[in-house]
Amino acid sequence: MNKVVEIPRAAETPPPTPTRRVPDPCAMVIFGASGDLTERKLVPALYYLFRQHMLPEGFSVVGCARTPYTHERFREKMQAALKKYLKVPAEDGSFLESFLNGLFYIADDFSDPKAYQVLSQLLEPLDAERGTAGRRLFYMATPPSFFPVIVAHLGSAGLAKPKIPGKSWTRLVVEKPFGRDRESARELNRVITSVFDEKQVYRIDHYLGKETVQNLLVLRFANGIFEPIWNRRYIDHVQIAVAEDLGIENRGAYYEEVGLTRDMIQNHVLSVLSLVAMEPPANFEATAVRDEKAKVMRAIRPFPLDRLHEYAVRGQYVEGWAGDQRLPAYRAEPKVSPQSTTETFAALKLNIDNWRWADVPFYLRSGKRLPKRVSEVTIQFRRAPHLLFRGTATEAIEPNLLAVRIQPDEGISLSFNAKIPDTTMQIRPVKMDFRYDEVFTASPPTAYETLLLDCMLGDPMLFTRDDFVDLAWELLDPVLNRWKEDGRKGLFFYEAGTWGPPEADAFIERDGRKWQIL
Repeated sequence: MNKVVEIPRAAETPPPTPTRRVPDPCAMVIFGASGDLTERKLVPALYYLFRQHMLPEGFSVVGCARTPYTHERFREKMQAALKKYLKVPAEDGSFLESFLNGLFYIADDFSDPKAYQVLSQLLEPLDAERGTAGRRLFYMATPPSFFPVIVAHLGSAGLAKPKIPGKSWTRLVVEKPFGRDRESARELNRVITSVFDEKQVYRIDHYLGKETVQNLLVLRFANGIFEPIWNRRYIDHVQIAVAEDLGIENRGAYYEEVGLTRDMIQNHVLSVLSLVAMEPPANFEATAVRDEKAKVMRAIRPFPLDRLHEYAVRGQYVEGWAGDQRLPAYRAEPKVSPQSTTETFAALKLNIDNWRWADVPFYLRSGKRLPKRVSEVTIQFRRAPHLLFRGTATEAIEPNLLAVRIQPDEGISLSFNAKIPDTTMQIRPVKMDFRYDEVFTASPPTAYETLLLDCMLGDPMLFTRDDFVDLAWELLDPVLNRWKEDGRKGLFFYEAGTWGPPEADAFIERDGRKWQIL
């Protein structure tokens, strides 16, 4: 189901401050502009920013795709998308008209060099008439097979380099997946960096734009009560879960090629893990933060392939139920092989070999067709070293948990033990909860609003650097290759609408631990 976001009434235009910056006018070129991503995410995010005075009047969008739209037809489509995915206030006419007037469209084939000449001819007058002045953001919202083609033609057309060095800029946004293995990722990076400098490239992972993911850094480094205990002495283990209740949503051909591990763990989950585990950066600046994230990836112990079953479990959903609704098996989905061994569930155990995290396991879990959609990081602290209350009504004390809920119901909770009011000593865990929607009057911005604005401002902190991508594939390639070799062997099945195969429970219980209830 598509989420409808209600946008607030526009406030007086606030002055720019160090914490609220407005970019200079630029032209954002969207390749694949007739696709779902543009309608559901990109244009609604851009309009939200425009409506909140965080984009200047001259901001422009140029859509490029094969669909034969005119400027006017493209504006009509985007207006319909805004009505569908944003609850726009009735008095929004002037804002909406101003925004739509900045939308343009080119109908052409990405593989045709002439299309880039037409694009250049459209961008030139925008520089003068709308003040974009050679500031250009190229967004590849296309299937990955088009990435090298678009990059090569941008280079040949002279569109990859800044028009006026030192005054204008050119940036390239690359949507995931960043390759399907280490070899293809390196080849894609070679193609891109043969035309663009690395500092021009913004690899977008929308998960990193989520407010609660960013709040991990604030939680750790702005609170004196957490950082001193954020280490092996006090933490027993860490769990990171990304659960989805939906299936593959008519993406059978894509999912057969990718699978759950490539689709979710290689990018989203490992990015979150790096924020949880990183050392304090020297400063809150992109290079320093991304350096520390890469150090985490370098410290992760390679999987022992001769004992892979002790560190990884994969599963695939079969027919199940959600209430009274029958859910089909993965192999019964359109364009999926009846003998498919593609995983729709994976659980991994990682060890980080450094001073902070030695002997602290990180358990990662993600899957399709699970009971509900939820993403959460759980820090389980070590139990009290001595059971002082032995011999009372309380024989066991639950460990303290710090849970960071990424989606939905964004927030943070801390569980601790308290005495139940009674004449006997009885203890049970209680929670302290913080939820964004209860504490702050405004809803947090969506991931794309945050990331698109950062890209226009030239802040790459929340974007994925090339070395991180390479290290993530280096870690997971051997696992994926072994699973491919094993085929059906070691693939466990679970009913759609359940929390994964029973073997995943046994996997963590062998270590004397259990999955947290989401």
